[in-house]
Amino acid sequence: MKRVRRESPGTRGARESTSSHFALRVELLALRSLPEVRTGDDLARLVAEAAGREYLQVRDGDIIVLAQKIVSKAEGQLVRLSRVKPSPGAREWAHAMHEDPRFVEVVLRETRRIVRMTERLLLVETRHGWICANAGVDRSNIKHADWVACLPRDPDVSAQRFVRGIQKRLGVRIAAIISDTFGRPWRLGLTNVAIGAAGIEVLKDLRGTQDAYGHRLRATVVATADELAAAAGLAMGKAAQVPAVIVRGFPFVRARDRARQLIRPAAEDLFR
Repeated sequence: MKRVRRESPGTRGARESTSSHFALRVELLALRSLPEVRTGDDLARLVAEAAGREYLQVRDGDIIVLAQKIVSKAEGQLVRLSRVKPSPGAREWAHAMHEDPRFVEVVLRETRRIVRMTERLLLVETRHGWICANAGVDRSNIKHADWVACLPRDPDVSAQRFVRGIQKRLGVRIAAIISDTFGRPWRLGLTNVAIGAAGIEVLKDLRGTQDAYGHRLRATVVATADELAAAAGLAMGKAAQVPAVIVRGFPFVRARDRARQLIRPAAEDLFR
């Protein structure tokens, strides 16, 4: 299917102003009043209601970034460890990692390929194709200690469902990003990246264009969705209980892109 690209409000002006000065003001509006999300909850309804309570009317052209954890909770991607029977392989890995073998079993179930094991974690490729620690299986921000959360089955589909829900409820066209916290090769610290997206161009290809000094760009492809996820992470925090952020004022190109397009193809991966 051919991708449809449309300029969102303000995008055309931003593109035409690449060689001139223009004001770009981007706002990060944290939604702080979302309730505890439970399986089966309608995230579009919860976000719309929270925005209303906080006098933050969702507008056409907004980008809403959702923390992966609330998407997983709403979709029932939770596992109770007391009901998990670890395999012999999970027990062996868990012994080496000093980890709960039931937790390791859940990680292995979510794993397509083990990249590396350390004394602290398993670095794996998930069934989605993401390379991350412990296949994204996480205990944080889960009310009950016996439960863990797994990544959504298809975060791109989750983002599309959320966009449709907001449009149906509020009558506005938005874009959505589902973010998760990843580590990065060669860099210390964690940052949020996009694992799901809808309604937005996730990669901005600048190859063939010129920089401010007239030099032709040959390799520059900007991961727009990742940059937006990281920006929203500043407002989310880790323990602030802000699972949704409205990004307002960022000029973006509407597209039918998916976050999976951010995964580097194996043939271009120098470290496989």
